Amino acid sequence: MVKLSVIVPFYNVQQYAPDTLKSLRANARADFEFILVDDCSRDETPDILARAERELPGAVYVRHEKNGGLATARNTGIDAARGEYLTFLDGDDWLAPGYYEQLLASIEDLGCDFVRTDHVQCTARARSIHRVPNGRRGVVMNPRDAILPADRSTSVDYAYAWAGIYHRRLLDRGLLHFTDGLRTAEDRPWIWKLHREAESFATVGLLGVFYRRGVASSLTQIGDVRQLDFIRAFDQVVAETAEDPEAERLLPKAVRTYCAIISHHLGSIERFEPAVARKLKSMSAVALRRMPQDVLDDALDSMDVQRAGRLRRLRRRPTGAGVAA
Repeated sequence: MVKLSVIVPFYNVQQYAPDTLKSLRANARADFEFILVDDCSRDETPDILARAERELPGAVYVRHEKNGGLATARNTGIDAARGEYLTFLDGDDWLAPGYYEQLLASIEDLGCDFVRTDHVQCTARARSIHRVPNGRRGVVMNPRDAILPADRSTSVDYAYAWAGIYHRRLLDRGLLHFTDGLRTAEDRPWIWKLHREAESFATVGLLGVFYRRGVASSLTQIGDVRQLDFIRAFDQVVAETAEDPEAERLLPKAVRTYCAIISHHLGSIERFEPAVARKLKSMSAVALRRMPQDVLDDALDSMDVQRAGRLRRLRRRPTGAGVAA
């Protein structure tokens, strides 16, 4: 029986894939499987993964004939997974030796639906530890209790799918798949759904994932139209939260976070291609008018003057007009 399935999407990461695979080897166990999903890479990544299928214990290689994006690649891995537990890793990140054994032990000891972990962010040679924004460690909690308060960073803002481990019963309940086709912010609707609908979770102070930032091929570094999928992602968060029995309590957090992300993108609009920048402004203006307006008013009142002013100006602009950030 497979105890743990590790789902690892790869796309044009020939420079980093060998390190990722080496770290998986240092985490191999007879009852672990590593599902390597190539999302139609155009570099040497497929050759690297084909070799890994032969050489890495537990490796299962799956190749997409058409690029579908990270969410779709993860879903392919989820559909192939046989493990009692599932976790994720991105194809340009890496692990400490023996990390998955510790991660598995933590969720088995706690007996909850999912566990969230800290991670190490790596930018060039700089290293920094990033903690799950949930102060209670090693204690099983109701995930709903970790969504609020609206005006502070909470567990739903720490959306990294690879920073945790998930029991298969969540898959059986339809809570582990990502929104197909989302190319950025794919973790956001996913983490919100987990916190609204799962029954139990815990946070542990376990470090072992090394998250590589500043990769040239990463969407966080590319200002093209794929970045605008954050609007579709947060529209989904708001729409699904509005249907929740506790919508009145939870919607302020969803709307305020959406506003903060819009403001963030507008504040660094120079990194976008000109046509994408114009589209970002117009789509964001429409998105603001789609939100529950009373909840939006309260969210803007709670934000700092600069961000609130930027969003209020955007909100007033006619649909389709150019909008100054």
